[in-house]
Amino acid sequence: MNNIKVGDKVRFLNSTGGGIVRGLKGKDQVLVEDEDGFEVPALIRECVVVGEVEMQVHSSRRSPLPQTSPVVAAPQPKKPEPEEVKVEETVEGERLNIYLAYLPLEPENIMKNTGYETYFVNDSNYYLMFNYMNRQNNSWISRYNGLIEPNTKIFLEEFGKEELNDLERICVQLIAFKKDKPYSLKNTASVELHLDTVKFYKQHCFMENDFFDEDALLFPLVRQDIPEKELLISAVELQEAMRQKVREDRHAPQPVVKKKEESAVLEVDLHIHQLLDNTNGMSNADMLNYQLDKFHEILGQYAGHKGQKIVFIHGKGDGVLRKAIEKELKTRYKQYYYQDASFREYGFGATMVTIK
Repeated sequence: MNNIKVGDKVRFLNSTGGGIVRGLKGKDQVLVEDEDGFEVPALIRECVVVGEVEMQVHSSRRSPLPQTSPVVAAPQPKKPEPEEVKVEETVEGERLNIYLAYLPLEPENIMKNTGYETYFVNDSNYYLMFNYMNRQNNSWISRYNGLIEPNTKIFLEEFGKEELNDLERICVQLIAFKKDKPYSLKNTASVELHLDTVKFYKQHCFMENDFFDEDALLFPLVRQDIPEKELLISAVELQEAMRQKVREDRHAPQPVVKKKEESAVLEVDLHIHQLLDNTNGMSNADMLNYQLDKFHEILGQYAGHKGQKIVFIHGKGDGVLRKAIEKELKTRYKQYYYQDASFREYGFGATMVTIK
């Protein structure tokens, strides 16, 4: 048997051709690579070694043979450096205003199986590094992260209605900065939102806006540098707030209501100092609206008491409250009878209403 080893140059005895031995196959066969790079099996007894210097082959599996002289690549034209885009800043852009926007792919088929596009809107003079993610099984999954230039909107993703449930809880984290210039420091933000996915099925929820030609569903993340905060109130906090309201109402000033035994006439004093302990910070319009609210409250309370007479003491003053009450009686309470109350008891500062 010929002593043939891998790397030997052989030729075939019973046919033309030959090549380089690339491997052994069993006890009596070898794999020979020919000049075209193909490996063919051959019996060892039908091969004869003709040398140990490899012939040049075209197998892609082999490392290239060393060259006697290096190949010098032709010089490539130098690519121009990309020009830095000049940021057009605005006065309003010095405050961060950032939004997520959702647009339907087929607005006319919004009730059917249309998909949606998600955009990130940076309405500010700042670059933003951000990460957009959604929550699944108590973990967060990043859906898009990157850098957005000032006063720019970018496309984030496209999704179908079957993915809406995955988007009920979303979060965006961001860092704001400017390049090659001084700027006001902005706090890093992490804004978590609860998307009302029902809105994605309602045409009227997609509204005209400043950022797209099409109607879009916008969710603010940061407005005037202030990150959006989701209002989360526990059941315990809500119950305590209701109890506190009841306690405060017990101590709040109440309108003076007197019932005259002989005539069953109710007296309601609408002077503001009888209704409130403190009017600091209230404008004249605020006080007038408060007095009218009490007027409506009393009439609503006795709406079913036919024949009931109620005297509203409003005072003479400049007549603003009196005129407002008369206007309500002429329009909203046409079914009731009203007249000036007794001059002897109230002067010109009261109006008596009779429930009909």
